[in-house]
Amino acid sequence: MKRFGRICMVEAKKWNIVFFLIPLLLVACATSPLGRRQIVLLSEGKMNEMGAQSFEELKAKTPIERDPKINQYVQCVVAPIMEAAKGRVSVQKWEVVVFKDPSANAFALPGGKIGVHTGILPVAKTQAQLAAVLGHEVGHVMAQHGNERVSQGQLASILLGAADVAVKDMSDTQKKLLMTGLGVGVQFGALLPFGRTQESEADLIGLDLMAKAGFDPGESVELWKNMAAASGGKSPPEWMSTHPSSDSRIANLRSHIPEHRADYLRVVQSGRVPRCTLN
Repeated sequence: MKRFGRICMVEAKKWNIVFFLIPLLLVACATSPLGRRQIVLLSEGKMNEMGAQSFEELKAKTPIERDPKINQYVQCVVAPIMEAAKGRVSVQKWEVVVFKDPSANAFALPGGKIGVHTGILPVAKTQAQLAAVLGHEVGHVMAQHGNERVSQGQLASILLGAADVAVKDMSDTQKKLLMTGLGVGVQFGALLPFGRTQESEADLIGLDLMAKAGFDPGESVELWKNMAAASGGKSPPEWMSTHPSSDSRIANLRSHIPEHRADYLRVVQSGRVPRCTLN
Protein backbone atom coordinates (compact mmCIF):
# COMPACT_ATOMS: atom_id res chain seq x y z
CA MET A 1 0.00 0.00 0.00
CA LYS A 2 2.85 2.35 0.83
CA ARG A 3 4.46 1.58 -2.55
CA PHE A 4 1.12 2.18 -4.30
CA GLY A 5 0.69 5.50 -2.53
CA ARG A 6 4.15 6.65 -3.61
CA ILE A 7 3.40 5.75 -7.25
CA CYS A 8 0.10 7.63 -7.08
CA MET A 9 1.89 10.69 -5.75
CA VAL A 10 4.38 10.57 -8.62
CA GLU A 11 1.55 10.17 -11.15
CA ALA A 12 -0.37 13.02 -9.57
CA LYS A 13 2.68 15.31 -9.80
CA LYS A 14 3.15 14.38 -13.46
CA TRP A 15 -0.47 15.09 -14.30
CA ASN A 16 -0.42 18.36 -12.37
CA ILE A 17 2.42 19.49 -14.62
CA VAL A 18 0.55 18.31 -17.74
CA PHE A 19 -2.62 20.14 -16.70
CA PHE A 20 -0.53 23.24 -16.03
CA LEU A 21 1.08 23.07 -19.46
CA ILE A 22 -2.10 22.57 -21.54
CA PRO A 23 -3.74 25.98 -20.83
CA LEU A 24 -0.33 27.65 -20.96
CA LEU A 25 0.32 26.31 -24.46
CA LEU A 26 -3.18 27.21 -25.66
CA VAL A 27 -2.81 30.81 -24.50
CA ALA A 28 0.75 31.14 -25.81
CA CYS A 29 0.06 30.04 -29.39
CA ALA A 30 1.11 32.50 -32.10
CA THR A 31 1.66 32.37 -35.87
CA SER A 32 4.85 33.37 -37.67
CA PRO A 33 4.77 35.58 -40.79
CA LEU A 34 5.07 32.40 -42.87
CA GLY A 35 2.11 30.74 -41.15
CA ARG A 36 3.98 28.42 -38.77
CA ARG A 37 2.42 27.84 -35.36
CA GLN A 38 4.60 29.03 -32.47
CA ILE A 39 4.74 29.01 -28.68
CA VAL A 40 5.62 32.44 -27.26
CA LEU A 41 5.38 32.79 -23.48
CA LEU A 42 6.85 36.26 -22.88
CA SER A 43 5.16 39.59 -23.55
CA GLU A 44 6.43 41.87 -26.29
CA GLY A 45 7.27 44.48 -23.66
CA LYS A 46 9.43 42.04 -21.74
CA MET A 47 11.28 40.97 -24.88
CA ASN A 48 11.86 44.60 -25.85
CA GLU A 49 13.21 45.30 -22.37
CA MET A 50 15.59 42.34 -22.60
CA GLY A 51 16.71 43.39 -26.08
CA ALA A 52 17.42 46.98 -25.01
CA GLN A 53 19.35 45.83 -21.94
CA SER A 54 21.49 43.41 -23.96
CA PHE A 55 22.21 46.08 -26.56
CA GLU A 56 23.34 48.59 -23.94
CA GLU A 57 25.66 45.99 -22.44
CA LEU A 58 27.14 45.28 -25.87
CA LYS A 59 27.72 48.98 -26.52
CA ALA A 60 29.45 49.31 -23.16
CA LYS A 61 31.94 46.49 -23.73
CA THR A 62 32.43 46.40 -27.53
CA PRO A 63 34.32 49.11 -29.46
CA ILE A 64 32.06 51.09 -31.78
CA GLU A 65 33.10 51.93 -35.34
CA ARG A 66 33.08 55.72 -35.81
CA ASP A 67 34.22 55.90 -39.46
CA PRO A 68 31.51 58.04 -41.14
CA LYS A 69 31.84 56.25 -44.50
CA ILE A 70 31.20 52.85 -42.95
CA ASN A 71 28.29 54.13 -40.86
CA GLN A 72 26.71 55.94 -43.80
CA TYR A 73 27.01 52.81 -45.93
CA VAL A 74 25.33 50.62 -43.32
CA GLN A 75 22.58 53.19 -42.73
CA CYS A 76 22.03 53.45 -46.49
CA VAL A 77 21.39 49.70 -46.67
CA VAL A 78 19.32 49.56 -43.47
CA ALA A 79 16.93 52.41 -44.35
CA PRO A 80 15.07 50.73 -47.25
CA ILE A 81 14.93 47.44 -45.32
CA MET A 82 13.23 49.30 -42.47
CA GLU A 83 10.82 50.90 -44.94
CA ALA A 84 9.93 47.48 -46.35
CA ALA A 85 9.31 46.17 -42.81
CA LYS A 86 6.92 49.00 -41.87
CA GLY A 87 3.54 47.77 -40.73
CA ARG A 88 4.86 44.25 -40.27
CA VAL A 89 6.73 44.84 -37.04
CA SER A 90 5.78 47.03 -34.09
CA VAL A 91 9.15 48.80 -33.96
CA GLN A 92 8.77 52.48 -34.83
CA LYS A 93 12.43 53.52 -34.65
CA TRP A 94 15.47 51.31 -35.11
CA GLU A 95 18.85 51.95 -33.51
CA VAL A 96 21.75 50.78 -35.67
CA VAL A 97 25.30 50.47 -34.34
CA VAL A 98 28.40 49.29 -36.20
CA PHE A 99 30.76 47.42 -33.88
CA LYS A 100 34.49 46.99 -34.38
CA ASP A 101 34.46 43.21 -34.39
CA PRO A 102 36.28 40.99 -36.93
CA SER A 103 33.60 38.26 -36.89
CA ALA A 104 31.35 38.04 -39.95
CA ASN A 105 28.16 38.74 -38.07
CA ALA A 106 25.18 41.02 -37.61
CA PHE A 107 22.14 40.77 -35.36
CA ALA A 108 18.79 42.34 -34.56
CA LEU A 109 17.23 42.36 -31.11
CA PRO A 110 13.61 42.85 -29.98
CA GLY A 111 12.85 46.51 -29.48
CA GLY A 112 14.48 47.63 -32.72
CA LYS A 113 18.19 47.20 -32.05
CA ILE A 114 20.54 46.28 -34.91
CA GLY A 115 24.24 45.53 -34.56
CA VAL A 116 26.58 45.14 -37.53
CA HIS A 117 30.11 43.80 -37.09
CA THR A 118 32.78 45.32 -39.30
CA GLY A 119 33.85 41.73 -40.06
CA ILE A 120 30.70 41.15 -42.14
CA LEU A 121 31.63 43.85 -44.66
CA PRO A 122 34.42 41.91 -46.47
CA VAL A 123 32.06 38.90 -46.71
CA ALA A 124 28.90 40.72 -47.76
CA LYS A 125 30.68 42.21 -50.74
CA THR A 126 27.80 44.22 -52.26
CA GLN A 127 24.98 46.36 -50.93
CA ALA A 128 22.49 43.62 -51.81
CA GLN A 129 24.49 40.99 -49.95
CA LEU A 130 24.56 43.18 -46.83
CA ALA A 131 20.81 43.71 -47.31
CA ALA A 132 20.37 39.92 -47.31
CA VAL A 133 22.16 39.77 -43.95
CA LEU A 134 20.16 42.60 -42.42
CA GLY A 135 16.85 41.42 -43.89
CA HIS A 136 17.49 38.01 -42.35
CA GLU A 137 18.19 39.54 -38.93
CA VAL A 138 15.12 41.78 -39.05
CA GLY A 139 13.18 38.67 -40.08
CA HIS A 140 14.09 37.09 -36.74
CA VAL A 141 12.51 40.05 -34.93
CA MET A 142 9.42 40.07 -37.15
CA ALA A 143 8.84 36.37 -36.47
CA GLN A 144 9.44 36.68 -32.69
CA HIS A 145 12.16 34.05 -32.88
CA GLY A 146 13.87 35.38 -29.75
CA ASN A 147 10.66 34.98 -27.75
CA GLU A 148 10.15 31.53 -29.24
CA ARG A 149 13.65 30.38 -28.31
CA VAL A 150 13.32 31.62 -24.72
CA SER A 151 9.91 29.94 -24.50
CA GLN A 152 11.30 26.67 -25.84
CA GLY A 153 14.02 26.75 -23.20
CA GLN A 154 11.46 27.33 -20.46
CA LEU A 155 9.25 24.49 -21.70
CA ALA A 156 12.23 22.14 -21.99
CA SER A 157 13.13 22.88 -18.36
CA ILE A 158 9.56 22.19 -17.25
CA LEU A 159 9.39 18.91 -19.17
CA LEU A 160 12.76 17.72 -17.89
CA GLY A 161 11.63 18.64 -14.39
CA ALA A 162 8.50 16.54 -14.89
CA ALA A 163 10.63 13.62 -16.03
CA ASP A 164 12.85 14.05 -12.98
CA VAL A 165 9.79 13.71 -10.74
CA ALA A 166 8.62 10.63 -12.66
CA VAL A 167 11.87 8.70 -12.10
CA LYS A 168 12.26 9.28 -8.37
CA ASP A 169 11.96 5.54 -7.64
CA MET A 170 14.69 4.52 -10.07
CA SER A 171 18.24 3.81 -9.02
CA ASP A 172 20.71 6.67 -9.35
CA THR A 173 22.39 4.97 -12.32
CA GLN A 174 19.08 4.37 -14.14
CA LYS A 175 17.93 7.91 -13.43
CA LYS A 176 21.18 9.45 -14.66
CA LEU A 177 21.05 7.45 -17.89
CA LEU A 178 17.42 8.33 -18.55
CA MET A 179 17.78 12.04 -17.77
CA THR A 180 20.92 12.27 -19.90
CA GLY A 181 19.05 10.59 -22.75
CA LEU A 182 16.09 12.94 -22.36
CA GLY A 183 18.41 15.95 -22.33
CA VAL A 184 20.06 14.84 -25.56
CA GLY A 185 16.62 14.11 -27.03
CA VAL A 186 15.35 17.60 -26.24
CA GLN A 187 18.50 19.19 -27.65
CA PHE A 188 18.74 17.29 -30.93
CA GLY A 189 15.09 16.38 -31.34
CA ALA A 190 13.47 19.74 -30.59
CA LEU A 191 15.68 22.73 -29.83
CA LEU A 192 18.20 22.34 -32.65
CA PRO A 193 15.64 21.52 -35.38
CA PHE A 194 13.55 24.47 -34.23
CA GLY A 195 16.67 26.61 -34.56
CA ARG A 196 17.13 25.48 -38.15
CA THR A 197 13.45 26.14 -38.87
CA GLN A 198 13.78 29.67 -37.54
CA GLU A 199 16.94 30.32 -39.56
CA SER A 200 15.29 29.14 -42.78
CA GLU A 201 12.22 31.23 -41.98
CA ALA A 202 14.38 34.32 -41.40
CA ASP A 203 16.14 33.66 -44.72
CA LEU A 204 12.81 33.78 -46.57
CA ILE A 205 11.49 36.83 -44.70
CA GLY A 206 14.81 38.54 -45.46
CA LEU A 207 14.46 37.61 -49.12
CA ASP A 208 11.07 39.31 -49.20
CA LEU A 209 12.36 42.43 -47.41
CA MET A 210 15.41 42.88 -49.60
CA ALA A 211 13.42 42.50 -52.82
CA LYS A 212 10.80 45.04 -51.70
CA ALA A 213 13.62 47.36 -50.61
CA GLY A 214 15.12 47.29 -54.12
CA PHE A 215 18.01 44.87 -53.60
CA ASP A 216 18.52 42.01 -56.06
CA PRO A 217 17.27 38.88 -54.22
CA GLY A 218 19.65 36.72 -56.25
CA GLU A 219 22.53 38.23 -54.30
CA SER A 220 21.40 36.29 -51.22
CA VAL A 221 22.81 33.15 -52.84
CA GLU A 222 26.14 34.87 -53.49
CA LEU A 223 26.23 35.97 -49.85
CA TRP A 224 25.97 32.38 -48.61
CA LYS A 225 28.61 31.23 -51.04
CA ASN A 226 30.88 33.86 -49.51
CA MET A 227 29.89 32.81 -45.98
CA ALA A 228 30.69 29.18 -46.77
CA ALA A 229 34.08 30.17 -48.15
CA ALA A 230 34.79 32.36 -45.11
CA SER A 231 33.99 29.50 -42.70
CA GLY A 232 36.50 27.24 -44.43
CA GLY A 233 34.10 24.30 -44.23
CA LYS A 234 34.53 24.08 -40.44
CA SER A 235 30.83 24.19 -39.54
CA PRO A 236 29.42 21.15 -37.66
CA PRO A 237 27.12 18.63 -39.37
CA GLU A 238 23.69 20.17 -40.01
CA TRP A 239 21.93 17.78 -37.62
CA MET A 240 24.18 19.04 -34.80
CA SER A 241 23.73 22.71 -35.56
CA THR A 242 21.07 25.36 -34.99
CA HIS A 243 21.78 26.62 -38.51
CA PRO A 244 21.12 24.91 -41.84
CA SER A 245 24.20 24.04 -43.89
CA SER A 246 25.23 26.58 -46.53
CA ASP A 247 24.18 24.15 -49.26
CA SER A 248 20.70 23.80 -47.72
CA ARG A 249 20.36 27.55 -47.38
CA ILE A 250 21.42 28.20 -50.94
CA ALA A 251 19.03 25.56 -52.31
CA ASN A 252 16.15 26.96 -50.25
CA LEU A 253 16.84 30.54 -51.32
CA ARG A 254 17.19 29.61 -54.98
CA SER A 255 13.82 27.86 -54.95
CA HIS A 256 12.09 30.98 -53.57
CA ILE A 257 13.89 33.77 -55.45
CA PRO A 258 11.44 33.66 -58.42
CA GLU A 259 8.57 34.53 -56.05
CA HIS A 260 10.26 37.85 -55.20
CA ARG A 261 11.67 38.82 -58.57
CA ALA A 262 8.55 40.82 -59.50
CA ASP A 263 8.78 42.93 -56.32
CA TYR A 264 12.40 43.74 -57.08
CA LEU A 265 11.69 44.63 -60.71
CA ARG A 266 8.87 46.99 -59.65
CA VAL A 267 11.35 48.92 -57.49
CA VAL A 268 13.87 48.97 -60.35
CA GLN A 269 11.24 50.35 -62.75
CA SER A 270 10.27 53.02 -60.22
CA GLY A 271 13.87 54.24 -60.07
CA ARG A 272 14.07 53.79 -56.28
CA VAL A 273 16.93 51.28 -56.26
CA PRO A 274 19.35 52.06 -53.39
CA ARG A 275 22.84 53.15 -54.36
CA CYS A 276 24.97 52.46 -51.32
CA THR A 277 28.73 52.34 -51.57
CA LEU A 278 31.77 52.34 -49.31
CA ASN A 279 33.85 54.31 -51.83
